[in-house]
Amino acid sequence: MTTGEVQSSSQKSTAVVWRNRAIGAVATAVVLVLAYVILSSFIPRWWAQRLAGTVHGSFSSGIWWGLVYGFVFTLVPLLLLVFAVWVWKRKGGKFMAGAAVIVALVCSLPNLMTLTIVLGGNNAAHAGQRILDVDAPAFRGACLVGAIIAAVLFALVLALMGRRGFSRRRSTTAAQPPPTTPPMTGDH
Repeated sequence: MTTGEVQSSSQKSTAVVWRNRAIGAVATAVVLVLAYVILSSFIPRWWAQRLAGTVHGSFSSGIWWGLVYGFVFTLVPLLLLVFAVWVWKRKGGKFMAGAAVIVALVCSLPNLMTLTIVLGGNNAAHAGQRILDVDAPAFRGACLVGAIIAAVLFALVLALMGRRGFSRRRSTTAAQPPPTTPPMTGDH
């Protein structure tokens, strides 16, 4: 092979690689858009029907289950995210930190699906709102209250832990004697 043939084949392979990457990116984008369209018309109705089956049209059940879902599915993901940051900083375990982030996302799905019903503007979201109005009354408001309670509790725990860590660092530095300079010996 001559030098020109080697350059030509390396240029072709680079062009082929970029072409394949572009085709892969376009195919991935198309699949993601199709998945979004299908899921956006399915998830709000399906989730509203699951909640309606749990609440059975009772206000007290709607409040109870809303508080539970809002609290648990907000607090657990937040704790998992703190765990992920801790693992990343202390242990350097990128795999465990990534796994904790993925589990946190999965744990937050019930609140995210409820949010698609509340904030969604498509027909499926409106159908989900009607289902929740009739068969799961007070669930949406109680879910919001539970999420706020969990977020406030989480913030308070973080603040107390941070304050405790600051106090501990301050006490350890205060307990150590200040560095002394060695006496000067020899020539003056």
